Amino acid sequence: MIRFDKVTKVYKTSHGDVRALDGIDLEVAAGEYVSVRGPSGCGKSTLLSLAGGLATPTSGSIEVAGEAIGQMTSAARARFRAEKIGFVFQLFHLLPYLDVLQNVLVAEPAGKEDDARERAAALLTKFGLADRLTHHPSQLSAGERQRVAMARALLNGPAVLLADEPTGNLDAESAAGVLDAVDDFHRAGGTVLLVTHEDATGGRAQRTIYMRGGKLQPQADAVR
Repeated sequence: MIRFDKVTKVYKTSHGDVRALDGIDLEVAAGEYVSVRGPSGCGKSTLLSLAGGLATPTSGSIEVAGEAIGQMTSAARARFRAEKIGFVFQLFHLLPYLDVLQNVLVAEPAGKEDDARERAAALLTKFGLADRLTHHPSQLSAGERQRVAMARALLNGPAVLLADEPTGNLDAESAAGVLDAVDDFHRAGGTVLLVTHEDATGGRAQRTIYMRGGKLQPQADAVR
């Protein structure tokens, strides 16, 4: 489902080149749930961005759901993300001027709006937000905002869910609710790649990979 082959990502800055990923080889099988662990700045979020087509590799190749996304145009990658990828971020990325239902509907690609409102409302009801559809993000708790973000990520029935510290700003109860939703997606056959610093969050995954300095690390080295 996700395959990185000798992937390197270099960012050019005013202080010189920064090698965020350095020759990554990675395979995540269809239907697998993998967590990514490592210290801040080790390349975890860059890995996720590349897997979701938000960025392109400096070298190497990336395939997701059978598509060589690293070679796509930006427009093609945008269409691919809309159809195949669901994103959940630590900071929610909800639009403050839209209500809850509208925030979920922004994930719907043009031309596929026919039943989008019904699907969005059903997801929000599943996440316990049926009475919040016309509320704005500022009127919600952090846990409620992340559940809205989960509904947005799942609106189009993605094949892959990419989650970047999805529980980082949540209390224990809210975090458990979000992770239960991730578990449900996985049990239904979805593929999950989740970045986290938290033992309890990473412990839900089938497999954990470790990163340091832009490279994958053997577990024994990672925990020293």
